[in-house]
Amino acid sequence: MKTRYLITICAVMVVGAALAVALAVAAAKAEEKTQIEDSIMTAKTKIALFADVRVKGRQISIETRKGLMMLRGKVDSEEAKNATEEIAKNIPNVKSVKNQLEVVVPSKRKTGDTKDDAITARVKRHIAKESFRKNADIDVTTNVGVVSLTGEVPDILASAQASWTAWQVAGVKSVKNDLTLTEKK
Repeated sequence: MKTRYLITICAVMVVGAALAVALAVAAAKAEEKTQIEDSIMTAKTKIALFADVRVKGRQISIETRKGLMMLRGKVDSEEAKNATEEIAKNIPNVKSVKNQLEVVVPSKRKTGDTKDDAITARVKRHIAKESFRKNADIDVTTNVGVVSLTGEVPDILASAQASWTAWQVAGVKSVKNDLTLTEKK
């Protein structure tokens, strides 16, 4: 009687382990599919922006994660900013659009671009020195002195430390922290 009971328990454990492996494989495939879909949405948006006369597509940076699209860069007018958002929202499978485009008059853009590039470089150097950086994937961009942090960090403390580190850099007017926490597996 005990042998039959043990065999049943072992069988249930084997089936459970097989199910866990199958679920892990399915989750990995779903994540890969999501990344491919995000890349396709980004590419379609870039193509649509280059085709639209209201927008200068090369001025705009696009990042898509799980259907959430982030627009960054500098545009010449409020009309171009609104047109870019409209175009992005009309791309199939885009769940939402966060428009962080800055309207900067072309004559003032060169000076601002040079300053922004210097700020970005300084923030990247400071973050690279920090210990929280080891398990983090942080991207830094700067628009008119506003530093945007994107990517993944292992925990909320690393996210806070990244923001604080960016704030300490000369020339930073504000910090937008769009870092996400790395999903535990």
